[in-house]
Amino acid sequence: MTRTSSQTLLLGVGAVGAVLGGGEAQAAVIQWVAGIVIPADIDGLYIKIDTQQTLAGAGAALPGWDLNPYSATSLTFFNATGTGMMRYPGVTTGSAGSLDWGTEVGPARSFGSGAVVVGSNPGNWSLNAINYIGFRFVADGGGTHYGWAAIQVGSAITTRTFVSLNYESVASTPIFIGSLTSGAADPNPSAVPETSTVAAGALAGLALGARFVVQRRRQATRRGSDLVQA
Repeated sequence: MTRTSSQTLLLGVGAVGAVLGGGEAQAAVIQWVAGIVIPADIDGLYIKIDTQQTLAGAGAALPGWDLNPYSATSLTFFNATGTGMMRYPGVTTGSAGSLDWGTEVGPARSFGSGAVVVGSNPGNWSLNAINYIGFRFVADGGGTHYGWAAIQVGSAITTRTFVSLNYESVASTPIFIGSLTSGAADPNPSAVPETSTVAAGALAGLALGARFVVQRRRQATRRGSDLVQA
């Protein structure tokens, strides 16, 4: 089921969590707000997930890339070894399915590659809408990670934008479509803002988290001064 602009990705929440976490090693959803057009040509867009890099253009090659959505007539996913697009639950052939909010992406699912299907059947992609997909990939540090992404499609499947991507930091850990928190699904999505608004939200989240850390440090400094004076 495809979501429209009446729903939200609440990006920036995870950015606050990353700051508040203080660098502690723990499971987390890693987020990437992209807002990058996927060219409608034979090369498309090469995407390297864990370094958040993309490269487009004739003969483009990004070392260690994971995903390559492309095609001048459709939207086709070409994947690196170990990477795959999640099919709609219950389907075992074909490429990325347009997934419902809250769908689990993990080892128990079926993954593949190839061209997506536009239509009204479950798992088909919708035009003039944001479509949510699941994926798996092998990170530079090893291990298979699971994630979900949002792709905005215009009036034709050849008009598309890579909006955002999210994945579990711990290998072999399932994630839910819409989740920005490790091990949980967001049950109440609201409107997906424009890409610029999403990016601004993420930056605001970082600023809020940073301000919280500064305040905590100031409080700790004051407490230390009080102890010395006592």
